[in-house]
Amino acid sequence: LAWHPEGGQVAYTDTEGNLGLLENIRGADGKQSNTKVPAPAPVDYDALFDGDDSEDFLNKDFVEPQSSPKAVTNYEDEDDDPMVASGRPRNRGAIIEDDENSIDLGLLKANCAVEKPDEEDDGESLPPVPPQPSAQRPFYDGPMPTPRQKPFQSGSTPVHLTHRFMVWNSVGIIRCYNDEQDNAIEVEFHDTAIHHAMHLPNSLSHTMADLSTEAVLLACESTEELASKLHCIHFNSWDSNKEWTVDMLQEEDIEAICLGQGWAACATSAPLIRVFTVGGVQKEIFSLPGPVVSMAGHGEQLMVVFHRGTGFDGDQCLGVQLIELGRKKRQILHGDPLPLSQKSYLTWVGFSAEGTPSYVDSEGIVRMLNRGLGNTWTPVCDTREHSKGKSDHCWIVGIHENPQQLRCIPCKGARFPPTLPRPAVAVLPFKLPFCQTATDKGQMEEQFWRSALFHNYLEYLSRNGYEYDESLKGQAVQEQQNLLMKMFALSCTLEREVRCMELAELMTQNAMSLAVKYASRSRKLNLAQRLSELAAEKSSELAAAEELGREEEEEEDFRSHLNAGYSNTATEWSQSKVRMLQRQQSMEASEEAEDDEEEISEEAKPSSPTQCRNTTISKPAKAVIVSSSQGRVNPFKVSGSQKDPVAHSTNILDNMTKLPKKSPAPVGRNPPSKEKGPVIKPLACKPKSKQAAATAFFQPRTPSSEKKTTEEKEEKPEAAPPETQTSTENGENKRPKTGFQMWLEENRSLILADHPDFEETEIIREGMGRFRTLSPEERMAWTERAKGREAGGPSEGKKRKHPEGVNGDGQEVPEQKPEESNSSAKKPKPSGQTACQKLSAFAFKQS
Repeated sequence: LAWHPEGGQVAYTDTEGNLGLLENIRGADGKQSNTKVPAPAPVDYDALFDGDDSEDFLNKDFVEPQSSPKAVTNYEDEDDDPMVASGRPRNRGAIIEDDENSIDLGLLKANCAVEKPDEEDDGESLPPVPPQPSAQRPFYDGPMPTPRQKPFQSGSTPVHLTHRFMVWNSVGIIRCYNDEQDNAIEVEFHDTAIHHAMHLPNSLSHTMADLSTEAVLLACESTEELASKLHCIHFNSWDSNKEWTVDMLQEEDIEAICLGQGWAACATSAPLIRVFTVGGVQKEIFSLPGPVVSMAGHGEQLMVVFHRGTGFDGDQCLGVQLIELGRKKRQILHGDPLPLSQKSYLTWVGFSAEGTPSYVDSEGIVRMLNRGLGNTWTPVCDTREHSKGKSDHCWIVGIHENPQQLRCIPCKGARFPPTLPRPAVAVLPFKLPFCQTATDKGQMEEQFWRSALFHNYLEYLSRNGYEYDESLKGQAVQEQQNLLMKMFALSCTLEREVRCMELAELMTQNAMSLAVKYASRSRKLNLAQRLSELAAEKSSELAAAEELGREEEEEEDFRSHLNAGYSNTATEWSQSKVRMLQRQQSMEASEEAEDDEEEISEEAKPSSPTQCRNTTISKPAKAVIVSSSQGRVNPFKVSGSQKDPVAHSTNILDNMTKLPKKSPAPVGRNPPSKEKGPVIKPLACKPKSKQAAATAFFQPRTPSSEKKTTEEKEEKPEAAPPETQTSTENGENKRPKTGFQMWLEENRSLILADHPDFEETEIIREGMGRFRTLSPEERMAWTERAKGREAGGPSEGKKRKHPEGVNGDGQEVPEQKPEESNSSAKKPKPSGQTACQKLSAFAFKQS
């Protein structure tokens, strides 16, 4: 833009290279201005600028007015972007058509060129009004509004193409041919068992399509003569009339369509959402908060994306609604903001094959709804990582959660594929954008949370009554717990015990028991103790939740029986009675087990300061120590002589076997609760030699085991105390005694005679003081005596129990068989008995 040196004329060019001339420039008073170049010409041209004295136009030291021709934002770099911003709010609607690889020159001229007078008019025609003076004109230098994205169909290519895809989804492909030879629509199914391919005439110029396993849905825009129409071909119908058409109201155009299970929907320019049955019955109708962008359907779910408002600086301002159209109609997402990458727009919206809402933006970021985190959106893949060049893109076809696959068509130098040759579908993996995925820690964290996210759909299906493969849930839990254990082991190696506790909070009871064992084996006793306390807390919470759920079920059963009247069949009533009986039996069994446990805990008291210290930690730990004194086996025991830290770890490990006592397996529960059983059940050791009967009270694995234990106790109530005593003796014999313990056994009566009111801990403390006063020789003698007893411990135990039952040849008298059968309940391992017999015979002959 330049003034003529003599004034009265302005020369200008636009970005297309056109040269123009403005003549008869007049001032605000209507008189022709006399302009001048400030330096060489003596004439004063100040009146031309009307007070804009501070702006030096010749030296280009000015702020460009809003109405001046602004260059478009480097459209050569953004030729793929369907929303090239003009930079002026007056031309907000100037959006380039669907072909991202073409530019509408007319729109660019309208955006960029200053309005010119008609050069064919006579010279006396009025010139355009010049810009207002800066004193009167409000100057805006803030963010510029972004042109709104036009409505589109997911999986379709631009409308102006003669050969295009109308839709490509997981069911099939719909192509449209609009050339001189033919104007038709071809429908192709991936699985021909659903339906054979179809060839349809396109006399109404349909521009939108959707495809499901039940129907084909088509829509066309309105013309001057015809209204906008919605056409459905219900090929899955069992009657002869498979097609129906609905005309929209006057001045109402269809802008987006979708199909679900048994229903179809369209979004119009009103803006309204109209829902129909797949047979053509009009159903719900509701208004949208803004113009629609796209919509998708799956099963009973309808997802609609619309404009919430005006975006700025290249960002779109979109909202999303998620509605369930089943029997219980409810809205899941209430117009929440839809997160997009910076300066991007929506390119694909739909559902995974399992029914999870997903969408993709122009930056290639795939996001999925995280139902486990309050319906938030989580990025699960960046398709740009799999593209070689900046102009390459991935055209999304479908998303699958099991297996984890993103199906797309790689497009080289374009955003969409051509119809011919037939494009090849590629499969991309999912990857959450976690930090430090090059390390083992970051990689396992990404795998764990991706597994948790991609199996949320199982919970949704079970909650909404859909059928699904229950083995998948067990496999997912197993995979997640394996990853947690690997991360736990890595944190233990790195001495990150707080991190270990944080990982343990995500574990199930099975994995928790393994974590306790791993911590004990790694000599991290503080961590193991904390883990055992956490496990006890979680088991008590589970027991309380199950008890609450059982009470709610009983209330529901009671109400349903009251409301049902006489409509229940005999089988339903009999099932309810059986369920009540089973619950009563399980409650009686748990009460008896608790009574027996209390008796055992009263008889067996802690015999060392370590045990006494552990009893004060928590109530579950106290019961655990009692069970350990009844012959529980340390799984990490290497030799007969154990050290104190390992003995301490046995208490921690035994704590884990106590946990299921808090939450007995409920009898007669519904099948879903039975499926959850294996997940919650703690890891139980294999019943070795002497702990089989002792652990019967603490591990109610199945309802049958509970019934058996209750029957045995009812038949032999008087035999329980001898068994518990023998188990305690066996537990004591298995652990080698020290010299102090042997000295304390012989001198306990003396201490009690001096202090009859002492408790066990005070007796031990007093005994330790007296033992220290002995001379070193006497203490060494007791230590030697303890070692000698350790070598012949089993034989001495035999002689003390049955001194009269062994003859000179080292063979037992037949009269002792009933007592042996009692002890054999505790020791079902015959090989251990023969070894003990040989050892006892050998020791007896020596003496």
